[in-house]
Amino acid sequence: MTQPARRLVRSKHRVIAGVCGGIAEKLGWPANRVRVIYVLISVLSAAFPGILAYIVLWFLMPAPSE
Repeated sequence: MTQPARRLVRSKHRVIAGVCGGIAEKLGWPANRVRVIYVLISVLSAAFPGILAYIVLWFLMPAPSE
């Protein structure tokens, strides 16, 4: 039997809002890897699109259930 797909939710283990942590949990990666990739992409794209994407995901991704 296959497991149901995990929903994309913000992580309880957060630095700012848990967006990168939630993405890392969904992908099964270490959270620091996703954070480093996010920072690199943001810096290389003049930072504004990365910050905007993070804020949008912050509001769109549901909070983790307790």
